[in-house]
Amino acid sequence: MSDRGPTIINTGRGGGGGGGWAVALLLAVVVIIGGVWLLGGFGGGGTGANDVNVTIDTPDIDVPDVDVTTEGN
Repeated sequence: MSDRGPTIINTGRGGGGGGGWAVALLLAVVVIIGGVWLLGGFGGGGTGANDVNVTIDTPDIDVPDVDVTTEGN
């Protein structure tokens, strides 16, 4: 092991590459698209204008008891 030279690790400081920014930008785009998709921004889903909430309350009608007998007919 004594014949190996020193190991150099590039931490990206001092004019390193832009790979970290590219990964962060890609991740941000994926998170934004996923958030819009989950919240119903694509295809009119979610709580958009295409949803219709209809509530119908029917009146309470009391029908009187009618004696229906057919005598003589």
